[in-house]
Amino acid sequence: MYPEKLVVPMREDLTSVGFTELKSAKEVDEALQNSSGTTMVVINSVCGCAAGMARPGIKLALQNAKVPHSITTVFAGVDTEATERARSYMVPYPPSSPAVALFKDGKLVHMVERHSIEGSTVQHIADNLVGAFNEHC
Repeated sequence: MYPEKLVVPMREDLTSVGFTELKSAKEVDEALQNSSGTTMVVINSVCGCAAGMARPGIKLALQNAKVPHSITTVFAGVDTEATERARSYMVPYPPSSPAVALFKDGKLVHMVERHSIEGSTVQHIADNLVGAFNEHC
């Protein structure tokens, strides 16, 4: 587990633009089982690719005309129970952080894994998500 003091700015990077933090398995279940429309779940991370590419790309994508109805996040290495539960909804994709999953009416419709984030650009990540938003939102 990472010290809370360390992750506060990384949490705020998403919550400051409207993300809801899910900190328990119950909160994840409520967000995904009772959802209608689209829900984005970001698995946040302390790694450099989360800070340098994932979070900026996600925030850029949210400037699109079509966006998910609900934007949520769990924090890998901190909110362990919530992260494990969120990942259970992302099967068959292996655990990955950072990662972005888009659900429509509770079903996974788009996934961006760490290997698609590492070495990518902010614009490429945003374009990937905008394509999914335009298709599913």
